[in-house]
Amino acid sequence: MKAKNISIEADGLKLKGPADRMIQLIAASMLSQALPPAANVQPAVHTAAPEIGQPWPGQGGLNGGFVHARDDVPAHYLIIAEKDVGSLEWGARGVEVKGLSKTDGLTNTQVLIGNDEERQYPAANACAEYQADGHHDFYLPAAAELYHCWVNCPEVFAQDCYYWSSSQRSAYSAFFMYFVDGYQFSSAKSFELRVRPVRRFFI
Repeated sequence: MKAKNISIEADGLKLKGPADRMIQLIAASMLSQALPPAANVQPAVHTAAPEIGQPWPGQGGLNGGFVHARDDVPAHYLIIAEKDVGSLEWGARGVEVKGLSKTDGLTNTQVLIGNDEERQYPAANACAEYQADGHHDFYLPAAAELYHCWVNCPEVFAQDCYYWSSSQRSAYSAFFMYFVDGYQFSSAKSFELRVRPVRRFFI
């Protein structure tokens, strides 16, 4: 049996079609007009970054500031763990590790722990094992990343000690940061300096 067609005209617009289809269109139109706008369209939610040096909920630490893209590392925020993981040796004094840089702490840490069957790199291992808010991608920051922290929020670090970076200077020494005045130099890998993990929050 052929479906009965009906015509609907409103505001100069005329529609014609099967009766059941026209009824569906009328019902949908009435429902959309009856509901408030908020029920029809869900507004986009934008989470603003907290102030630099303040906790970033769900990200495992403090907002260390925005880092522009460099080489093959996309732009991101540096998240600083809220606490140190202790005073530890850099490790493996006398061994010059290949493939380390002054800018990419994540790669440095991966290289160090990837060559660490005997756990010769305590500082890097402690950072790689650190977890917070369900994140387990922390690492020992490179010298440039520690300098970035000093520029943005030195107050979140202890002021009476040196902090290890993952950047190596030689087979016998690695770079550290002093957060009182931004002083960076190198120290023997066998010395126990403070260690603070960081991670990246990509945008």
